[in-house]
Amino acid sequence: MPDVFEYFHDVTEESIDGQGHANNVVYVEWMQSAAVAHSTAQGWPGHRYRELGLGWVVRSHKIDYLVPAMAGDRIVVRTWVATMRKVTSIRRYRIHRVGDDALLAKAETNWAFIRFDTRQPARIPAEVTDAFVLVDA
Repeated sequence: MPDVFEYFHDVTEESIDGQGHANNVVYVEWMQSAAVAHSTAQGWPGHRYRELGLGWVVRSHKIDYLVPAMAGDRIVVRTWVATMRKVTSIRRYRIHRVGDDALLAKAETNWAFIRFDTRQPARIPAEVTDAFVLVDA
């Protein structure tokens, strides 16, 4: 699998807000979908985390909106894991319009690894950390 994962998506009318462009909230949805697809591609779909009783929750998002996405745009969310610490990980994203490769947004999510039963932080198992290549970009 590539170190930087690409998730493609078509911007629909349902994503458009009163200002005529994709609402800021849908960017978070695109980021979530890209992260889950990347994890799945690396051998870690949701059911595998549930079997462990461990998994990821979001601590924070940071998004810089640069150029609006419009209905009908095809976008690509490029995502990668930048850091993997004892119980946290930073995942980064670059969202581009496919037609002209315009950078629409850059973002990152701070994820925490937890036990599902107690909601307490848990050490990220080696089999999870080993599934992802860290990219410093």
